[in-house]
Amino acid sequence: MSKNLHLDQLASLLEQTGDYRVLRRLTPRATYDQTADPAVARGVFLDLETTGLDPEMHEVIEIALVPFTYSADGRILNVEEPYCSFQDPFMPISPEITKLTGITPEMVQGSMIDVAEVERIIADASWICAHNSRFDRPFAEQITPAFARKRWACSLTQVPWKEEGFGGAKLGYLLADLGFFASFHRAHEDCLAAIEILSRRLPKSETTAFAKLIEAAEAPVYRVWASLAPFERKDALKTRGYRWNGAPNPGRPKAWYRDLPEDLVGLEFEYLRREIYGYDADILVTEVTPYDRFSNRI
Repeated sequence: MSKNLHLDQLASLLEQTGDYRVLRRLTPRATYDQTADPAVARGVFLDLETTGLDPEMHEVIEIALVPFTYSADGRILNVEEPYCSFQDPFMPISPEITKLTGITPEMVQGSMIDVAEVERIIADASWICAHNSRFDRPFAEQITPAFARKRWACSLTQVPWKEEGFGGAKLGYLLADLGFFASFHRAHEDCLAAIEILSRRLPKSETTAFAKLIEAAEAPVYRVWASLAPFERKDALKTRGYRWNGAPNPGRPKAWYRDLPEDLVGLEFEYLRREIYGYDADILVTEVTPYDRFSNRI
């Protein structure tokens, strides 16, 4: 009897009591589904580590790209060879960032991301996926403008994890709910863990998490702008989920905004006119597509 088989039997015995739950170390896979499917597309899962949170001030210090193939109905099929690289930044890596990411100045010294290789990997990808696209996309677009020409999806916010019964949306929580744990030492390990999670069927909808992700990412979204809203109503807007845009450009005013599906836009107009403006105000609304969503360009 092998050691692993013996340990698996012990784990099963513990779980059968109903008093224990055993987490198993996640073992990345290259193949998820071998079912023949003529409509196969390609995606890339991305994860970045940076020197801080502001893409205007901080820099990428690690990139991981994990290409994968998927079927028309959202089944992940195969995972291809990852691309991973450190990047030596112009600014120093602070002790706080080292503590958070595990990346030291010595690890990145002299390293440079191969931009041509990054562009080659994402060239035929239908989707760029990340577990926090609102953070990753602005930094990625600084590596190469090729990222700005791609559709993006966010596995953190565009899968209904709570509605499906999961305890949280962080990768560690999702893995634990599926009975796994991972070390998360490097960016490509985060990507592989996310792909494993997305390959699983959700407990309530019984579709894959990746299918739900793409369904949400493809759905029309509209940005409602509360332009010139009274200052004293800012707390009401924040409570309702509005965010502040402090970097105006044409078509993007300095104002509070909220992204909504098409069927809720009319109701939001009614709310703003009744609760915020107090009169029949003209309200700006702009469409947000997957080519722009999560970027700093909208």
